[in-house]
Amino acid sequence: MTLFSLNRDKVMKLCNVSALFLLTCASPAILASEINAGDTAWILTATALVLFMTLPGLALFYGGLVRSQNVLSVLMQCFAICCIVSVIWVIYGYSLAFTGTGQFFGGSEALFLQTLTREATSGSLPESLFVIFQMTFAVITPALVVGAFAERMRFSAVCIFTVLWVTLVYLPACHMVWGGGYLAQLGVIDFAGGLVVHATCGVGALVVAKVIGLRKGFPGSSLVPHNRPMVVMGAAMLWVGWFGFNGGSAVAADSNAAMAILVTHISAAVGALTWMAVEWVKTGKPTVIGIATGMVAGLATITPASGTVGPQGAMLIGLMAGFICFYATQLIKGYFKIDDSLDVFPVHGVGGIVGILMLAFLGKPDGFLGAGSAGFEPSVFDQFFIQLQGVVIICLWTLVFSWVAIKVTSLLTPLRVDEESENEGLDMTEHNESAYHSG
Repeated sequence: MTLFSLNRDKVMKLCNVSALFLLTCASPAILASEINAGDTAWILTATALVLFMTLPGLALFYGGLVRSQNVLSVLMQCFAICCIVSVIWVIYGYSLAFTGTGQFFGGSEALFLQTLTREATSGSLPESLFVIFQMTFAVITPALVVGAFAERMRFSAVCIFTVLWVTLVYLPACHMVWGGGYLAQLGVIDFAGGLVVHATCGVGALVVAKVIGLRKGFPGSSLVPHNRPMVVMGAAMLWVGWFGFNGGSAVAADSNAAMAILVTHISAAVGALTWMAVEWVKTGKPTVIGIATGMVAGLATITPASGTVGPQGAMLIGLMAGFICFYATQLIKGYFKIDDSLDVFPVHGVGGIVGILMLAFLGKPDGFLGAGSAGFEPSVFDQFFIQLQGVVIICLWTLVFSWVAIKVTSLLTPLRVDEESENEGLDMTEHNESAYHSG
């Protein structure tokens, strides 16, 4: 071996060591800008699943629960809300939710997504993917509120209210919890939307239902679901789509996503069986509407805790969801006489709040029914108090600004169809169409 070869080998080794040293020093910045193919593929899939929850899942679920003369109005409302919120998200929604350093609202630097480039990244994902993944969450939240005013609200009012409600309620809540705002700094944990999605839509639904008033015939046997198979199909789509909702919130293809999907499925199954059992004992017959609604309650309740609890905790959460949400439904309609038509508050609002609070007790590996992840540093009761503050702040914010949104809407257009239109059904009077033709 020549002297030249020896020197060349030494130089190459020195270069390799130097490159490794520089890479190690710079690795945080470099890794932050690298796109991970596995993470990207999973979140692409999760994005499609979450949109699938709204269209067609939620649309069919709600559509089957109303009377036959109103089914198209519900489908139309869900479809239009998807389009309206998607445009809002591009113009200012993403910017107000996920940029800036404000406590309650984000910044204006990403209006019209003007800073978004093809090469831009968000963690291990293309930023464009993170934008649309979060957009699907923004889409389904006001669509859930549709269940509160089904069969009696003018379509023009639905459109105006959606714009106002998303702007005044959803975007601030999203920024406070997920965008680095006040509740994030406080230490509130909301893995996939117990506060941001379910508490906001639940409380918002309660406000709208109270303001707009009762359906004609409420409470009564005439207000029954017209198509139970449609309800079951929609519920099944929600169940499948929720894997993207919760599993995708890990924002990576990793063990956290896998555990989130597992506990999501467990809670859904236990919630469905619990609701079915309570209904069976109470009425003497289990119903398909009951088991489907219990499943949704189990999904809503596990949502905020799906990133921290384990299988045992998921079973307890599902049990609580089926039992508590069943009796919350009876209380809202039977005792308070509030016509939250499709049980948005007692299922989503109550379920989301229960999940937010329970994760403090079930989220630590060494806590009650462990097998969770060490997702927070404070003690169980310190974290519970933090979570409780989050519930109070989000619920009060939603209560006030949902009322503002519905009142402003009422100044711009009548909220409710007239009595004749309500009797005939919104399909014909609002859209000049009919879902079913006889003969």
